[in-house]
Amino acid sequence: MAELTRWEPFRDLVTLREAMNHLFEERFIRPTPFLAPLAEGTLAVDVYETPEDVVVKATVPGIKPEEINISVTGDVLTIKGETKQEEKVEKANYIRQERRYGAFARSISLPTSVNAEKAEAVFENGVLTLKLPKVEEVKPKVISVKAK
Repeated sequence: MAELTRWEPFRDLVTLREAMNHLFEERFIRPTPFLAPLAEGTLAVDVYETPEDVVVKATVPGIKPEEINISVTGDVLTIKGETKQEEKVEKANYIRQERRYGAFARSISLPTSVNAEKAEAVFENGVLTLKLPKVEEVKPKVISVKAK
């Protein structure tokens, strides 16, 4: 004997709504971490702190060091540059084209105040390493206790 199930149209709509919310949340609100650097105009960075410095490492392959612009305004570090296409391929039948060309920029809020005048930038093997010394007021000060 067949069993009848009462149809509830709003039950299916709620399921569709939840699916759409999940889709938008996963793709736009919280993008997948490994895809984030591939978004147009972005730059993948690592930022960490030592007792003396804030260190920023950015991967910028194929760019000459003199073509990278770095600025610090307040507590925001900005790295800008442009990747240029080496050659123009006419009538090419690309199988896959994933390399991006064009301008990029990345602004990063620094965790503490830094002395931009004493900053060091080193470019080696496509990796830009910035050492931004902390200002004196921010560095932890050790106070020794003397017994009487």
